[in-house]
Amino acid sequence: MMETAAQIITGLIALEHLYFLWLEMFAWDTAGRKAFKDVIPDNLVEPTKGLAANQGLYNGFLAAGLIWTFFISDLTWKTYIAIFFLGCVMIAGIYGGITAGKKIFFIQAIPAIIAILCILWS
Repeated sequence: MMETAAQIITGLIALEHLYFLWLEMFAWDTAGRKAFKDVIPDNLVEPTKGLAANQGLYNGFLAAGLIWTFFISDLTWKTYIAIFFLGCVMIAGIYGGITAGKKIFFIQAIPAIIAILCILWS
């Protein structure tokens, strides 16, 4: 049961990071403007487009790592890779929550922590 929960949460986190990739790399001046209106003033959206795209690329790497775990057959290796990438998401969420906005902690770090706990308990 915990293994299934861990896989579902990990999959949702991967999808979330694919969404972040799209938002930051391809929709920064449209949907990104709305999503980050509390953090990025409107006049800084265009000048920060390159920075956002770089950040989106990193979110894509996190999603790729999490998706990779679904194709690893060795349980030990799968566990280590999942914990590594979920740990990266967790740390990014904690850091973002401290430096950019508390909402990031709840959107990124909390789900990653829950997934890690599910993996450790399975």
